[in-house]
Order: sequence, then structure tokens, then C-alpha cells
Amino acid sequence: MSAAAPTTETRPAAVHLLTALLGVTALATAAVEWLNWFYAEDGGYALSVRTAWALLRSLLFLVLIFHLWRGRHGAAPFGLILAVTTVFALARLVVPKQGYPALPGIVGFAVVAALCLSVVLLLYRSASVREYLTRPRMRWWIGRDGIRRRQVDPKPQVPGWVLTTRVATFSYSALMLVACVVALGLVFDGRPVLLPVIAAWFVFALVVSYMSLFLSIFLVKGKRWARVLLVGLTLAVLLVHLSLCALLLGTDGLVRDGGPLLVAALLALWGLWRAGRNGHFTTSAAREHLPKKIFRVGQS
Repeated sequence: MSAAAPTTETRPAAVHLLTALLGVTALATAAVEWLNWFYAEDGGYALSVRTAWALLRSLLFLVLIFHLWRGRHGAAPFGLILAVTTVFALARLVVPKQGYPALPGIVGFAVVAALCLSVVLLLYRSASVREYLTRPRMRWWIGRDGIRRRQVDPKPQVPGWVLTTRVATFSYSALMLVACVVALGLVFDGRPVLLPVIAAWFVFALVVSYMSLFLSIFLVKGKRWARVLLVGLTLAVLLVHLSLCALLLGTDGLVRDGGPLLVAALLALWGLWRAGRNGHFTTSAAREHLPKKIFRVGQS
């Protein structure tokens, strides 16, 4: 009879360091966002919406901690997208419409940018963190010997660039919805004629969320048509979102609400290119992610 698997799992020191760093980054991000809102003199409704969304997004660092401690392979691309979007989103809050940003905001932005860079470096450059995120999974098992933990068969690892693209495309709808809520302030300011356009923008963002979810499933399986459709979806999102930001929110809105989505789109396209270059979208790559019974039936 084989010995039972240990009931405790040791985490390397780099994982504990990264966990503490993520907690500090979340607190620092929320503090800088509040400071910027406190010192702002011309923010109004738009700044309040963007600050509220930024504070909610800070909670995603806690979600990243959960994925990190569970040793999930998707923690690295999730952390990359979160760090990049946090830096760009915070930059749009620190810079005012007129004049120069407040000194506490500049210092806080530099601190958060350094923390986000440290998070990305640990996720991608630390050998112990990479090993921990790709280790075999342990699950609780009920058998004749009682309840114990045992190693389960590993699933095929999804390429990191594919996961990066998947997370980036999931952020499209959230970024568009924030811009929609900001544009809704124009209706309250006496321009109700814009309500149908904003409503259509809102519906488009919801449709994009479902399409991203659907296409990402087949993207993981290595389907080339999913890759092509995701490129088309990304270009359509950029065309619609950037045009409406420029039309309704002006140059300031184009930079503040269009910039973060542009960064996410570039990361998604870059991830698709890198995954294709590494041979993910091939017949053999697609077969690895499908049950073997399908091919047995096809070959019989």
C-alpha cells in the first residue's frame, strides 16, 4: 500500500513575498486613487465614476492572491494584465484636465508603478514562483484508507500567451461599460438625445463579453477560426469604442477611457501572435485539448 500524500503543501519564500507584495500593491493603489480624488478640483462626475471603478479593480489583487496560493497557471497572465491596466488607469486619474498633477499623486503613482513592475518580475522571472504555478495538483480523495490528499493527473498546460489573450479580451466589456457610465453624465447635463447612442454602446459591451467568453473556449483548444474571429472582434471593439470616446467624451475621454482598452487590445493581439508563432494553432495542438475518445471514433 502506497504512502499517503502529505496533507500540507509548502510554498516557497518567493510566493509568500509575492503575496505580501500584492497586498501592499492593492492598498497603495486604493490610497493613491483616494488621494487623487481628494486633491482633484475639476473631476466632477467623470472622475467619481473612474475612481469608483479603480477602487473596485483594486480588489482584483485579492483575487490574484487566491489564484497564486492555489497554484493556478493563469495567475501569471492575470497578474500581467492587472498590473498593466492598473498603471494606465491610475495615470489617467493622476493627470488633471488642466494644470499639473498634485505632488502626492505623482509620488503615489511612482510607488504603485514600481510595485506593479515588481509583481510582474516575480511572476515571470522567479524560478520558484514559475515552478509553484506549474506543479502537480493535489486534491482531497475519499477511499478505503479514509480522507487524504493525492496527486491528480495533470491537465495539458495552456500556453501563457493564450491565457494572456483570454484575460485581455475579458477586460474589453468592463472598460467599455465604465466609459458608458461616464458618458451617461452627458444625459444628466441636458443632452438626452445621446441616450440611444449610449444604450447601444452599453449593449455592444455586453455582446462583446459573451463573444469573448465563447471564442476563448475554442481559443484554448487551438482553433484557428477562433483566433481569426478574436482578431476581428478586437478590431471592431477598437473602432467602436475609440470612435464613441472621441465623439462623446472628447480628446480627454479618448485618452482616459480609450487608452486602457487600447493597451488591453494590443496585449491580446500580441498574445495571439506569440501563440501562433509557438505553434499553438495547429492540428496537433488542437488535438491535445480534446478528449481522446473523439479521435478514436473518427478513426474507427
